[in-house]
Amino acid sequence: VRLVESGGGSVQPGGSLKLSCTASGYFFTLCEMAWFRQAPGKEREMVSRSRSSGDSSIYSDSVKGRFTNSLKNVKDTLHLDLQMNRLKTEDTAMYYCAADLHCSGGWNYWGQGIQVTVSS
Repeated sequence: VRLVESGGGSVQPGGSLKLSCTASGYFFTLCEMAWFRQAPGKEREMVSRSRSSGDSSIYSDSVKGRFTNSLKNVKDTLHLDLQMNRLKTEDTAMYYCAADLHCSGGWNYWGQGIQVTVSS
């Protein structure tokens, strides 16, 4: 399974950015995808997660109400977008896309990471 992230960049506080992740190389189904982030000196944390079954997405308390996942299947390829609104300086981090093929709780596949910087 290959995960490729795009988007990201720099924005001022209060601004918006969108991250995209495309999953390929899986043969049957990919059960769940998620976004994690890691800021310098901090542990990696889960930001949001969505299942291909269409269940409601789950968000961390720190981003709830500001970030929105959108998981779409286009020609048997899953695309996970993360729309980030009302960004704060504390959202600055490296963001990673992850996939769990079987909803087993193991995030076995990771993207290369993409930087998001929120600064005035």
